[in-house]
Amino acid sequence: MFNGAKLTLGIESTCDETGAAIVAGKTQLLANVVATSMDEYARYGGIIPEIASRAHLESFLPVVSEALEEAGVKLADIDQIGVSAGPGLIGSLAVGIAGAKALAVATGKPLYGVNHVIGHLAVDQLVNGELELPAVGLVVSGGHTNLLLITDFAAEGGIRELGGTLDDASGEAFDKVGRVLGLPYPGGPHVDRLAREGRLGAIDFPRGLAGAKYAKTHPYDFSFSGLKTAVARYVSQFEAAPEVHSRPDFTEDFAPAREGKPWLPVADICRGFSESVNDSLVSKTMRALTDFEAKTLVVGGGYSANSRLREWLTEECARAGVTLRIPPLKFCTDNGAQIAAITAAIADTNAPSRADFSPISALDLTTVIV
Repeated sequence: MFNGAKLTLGIESTCDETGAAIVAGKTQLLANVVATSMDEYARYGGIIPEIASRAHLESFLPVVSEALEEAGVKLADIDQIGVSAGPGLIGSLAVGIAGAKALAVATGKPLYGVNHVIGHLAVDQLVNGELELPAVGLVVSGGHTNLLLITDFAAEGGIRELGGTLDDASGEAFDKVGRVLGLPYPGGPHVDRLAREGRLGAIDFPRGLAGAKYAKTHPYDFSFSGLKTAVARYVSQFEAAPEVHSRPDFTEDFAPAREGKPWLPVADICRGFSESVNDSLVSKTMRALTDFEAKTLVVGGGYSANSRLREWLTEECARAGVTLRIPPLKFCTDNGAQIAAITAAIADTNAPSRADFSPISALDLTTVIV
């Protein structure tokens, strides 16, 4: 306990970040410590699951110990433990769950296996207080792009999936386009930065599942694979031009550099691509808010750090009289705070997880606790 409030230890290990956080009550964050193995993957152009799992093994105890020290509490003071049960990489999840189970057995404290993705939405409560429900949730990351209707984090059936991507996630599409443009891994932040420098309308790319044709069949769904292909085709056609081949800096085996391929209008391509992705996200999100008469929008996930998305949603929510809840950048990437937040939100009205629960790599987004 901490000043009469329950202490929750949240443990995160779904992908390449090992996180531990401690929350008092439901909204007071006492500590949040994250170790990342992201730098290990630059030479591979993507995450290597085995390397990620080994990194979690090395970081688990140091991260938990640092979180306890930062919060000024002992492990025995913790009242309940939450851990990511999915979705995520099965090996990474297994490390975090095994460690959390060991702590729960050693202390005799209840353990909750919770949904990592829903944690991305619940973490905002540590900044802005409890959500006004019902709310629409937009989850945007490298692995997910989904619209959810939230009426209760803790109750069965309290989260309804309205729609999601039929192919690539938004963050995944940004990283893939970054690779096409010769940008370093991960490409998403570089594409976002360069898009700010590009000219609006200089290059227009298609919007997936847009227009009246899809308004009834896919009102809240997204598709970004066709857009990614359109960018790749544009780049190929541009590079096939004789005047490009004659440039002294053109080379087919070009190594990724900070500014990408210098013979391409990289900033304009990034701007056109970014406008297409974010137009789809914003327009369908605003439609969901209208259709379900929700006055609160909460956004979470790694892609919620995208500057254009934040700017666009801020403008549209202000125009519609909707309260926008979007966490600070430090909570956009994976972290223990999101796990502690969702655990604290559901623990009072839900029984702990069974002792033999296992990681679920493709955990359904409507399942908050396993």
